[in-house]
Amino acid sequence: MKKTIVLLLTLALSLSFFGCGAAQDPENYVPTGDALDDGSGNAPALSAADQAQQELTLIFYRNESMNPYLCSNFTNRALFSLLYQGLFSVDSAYRVEPVLCSRYSCSEDQYRYTFYVDERATFSDGSPVTAEDVAASLNAALESDIYRGRFFYVQSVELEEDGGVSVYLYHAYEDLPLLLDVPILKASQISSDRPMGTGPYSLVSTITGGRLVRRSNWWCQAELPVDLPYITLVEATSNTQIRDEFEYRDLDLVCADPGSGLYADFRCDYELWDCENGYFLYLACKPDSKVFSYDGVRAALTYAIDRDYLVETYYRGHARSACLPASPQSPYYNTALANRYRYDPDRFSAAVAAAGMQGATVTMLVNGGDSLRLQAAKEIGKMLEAGGLQVKFLTPDAAAFEETLLYGEYDFYLGMTQLSPNMDLSQFFYIWGSLSYGGLDDDTLYALSLEALANSGNYYNLHRQVMDTGAICPILFRSYAIYATRGSLKSLNPARDAIFYYSIGKSMDDVLVE
Repeated sequence: MKKTIVLLLTLALSLSFFGCGAAQDPENYVPTGDALDDGSGNAPALSAADQAQQELTLIFYRNESMNPYLCSNFTNRALFSLLYQGLFSVDSAYRVEPVLCSRYSCSEDQYRYTFYVDERATFSDGSPVTAEDVAASLNAALESDIYRGRFFYVQSVELEEDGGVSVYLYHAYEDLPLLLDVPILKASQISSDRPMGTGPYSLVSTITGGRLVRRSNWWCQAELPVDLPYITLVEATSNTQIRDEFEYRDLDLVCADPGSGLYADFRCDYELWDCENGYFLYLACKPDSKVFSYDGVRAALTYAIDRDYLVETYYRGHARSACLPASPQSPYYNTALANRYRYDPDRFSAAVAAAGMQGATVTMLVNGGDSLRLQAAKEIGKMLEAGGLQVKFLTPDAAAFEETLLYGEYDFYLGMTQLSPNMDLSQFFYIWGSLSYGGLDDDTLYALSLEALANSGNYYNLHRQVMDTGAICPILFRSYAIYATRGSLKSLNPARDAIFYYSIGKSMDDVLVE
């Protein structure tokens, strides 16, 4: 039976993470226009030998963009790690590896990084990757809704006379390469819906779908999780269609979001992987709340939350409990420190009693348009009531949630955001920060956040201060679930925003110039 892979990534937030074909291998296809697809759907026919080798099929929305800076459709985005590469790649443990970068330097004050492109690197049409391409791509990422949040402290991206690309910062960064896994496109195709990339496959659309073609002229070598001459792309029409194809027909892989209220378990035999996505669920209190103005109660909130129960019951195990405001998969998460703030309901009850707040009523604000988050909020309410408080709920729909965060009357809220790969918390505590709702801004915590960006050893001090003051109460980090028909894949090591993650064998020590 033909092996088939279908990829579906749905997002429950308004922030989601595209459509249609791009480049074919130049040995087999003559490109027309800047999209490498003349729009006629006339992809080259497969020979009988190639058809015999064809084993996998992916799915995509062919009428939506395939531009990494514009696309907000994760079904399409799941293809990107086969099509595109960045200066660096980031694996599931947030380890950085150079890809298109051949060498880089960092100024002593860490306010400027300069990167150089590997001279071997080519796009799928065989043309070399240039510094101009890198600069144009990074500047597009700075303006993109998909990537803009991680580049808050980037001042400018500029070309250097020696062929380098410099990134100038407003603040010192130790781990800037961790943020530079964004795809590099041709400068002339930055705004194209069908840009070519430098990855192991190129894409061509057809009338009925599309096809990924393995590049015989790929500029680097790697052991890929999928390595076939051709991969058929089938046009997606709906989530229901994709689900039915996996359960009742011969599709072999589906990537789904257990954090969505629309998610349902599959009823067939499969293998299962988790894929980090960076979405962080947390509680935050208004400092002027009658109950949470007591430092002891606010700081003790962490002990009231049975995170493991929430993960297993509401997120079906596809999340990770977090007692610190960083992904447990990241190097910034200190397990020994996290254990200080684990579930201990007696400590929460004692703190409520010590403040004389037993029986006091608190109002939790939660996005009523997110059914799963609302369920989790109700469960958290029960946990707080077991500790001596009474909990009411304010549940505006998704459209009104942010306005209520800014102007509503509540004591604390259940928030969710996608943290940048370096787990930057500064926007919670910066006075004009995009996450500083309800009066979270704090000069001390903001300074500690900046110190952590400059030296990752300071994340310990930052996290300890956040938890000891109760500024944020972390709960969990969500994951996507990848379901595959048993035996259909030989290996898979999915990373954040890179379902088909692979290594090309470089190390950071190889490319850093002192």
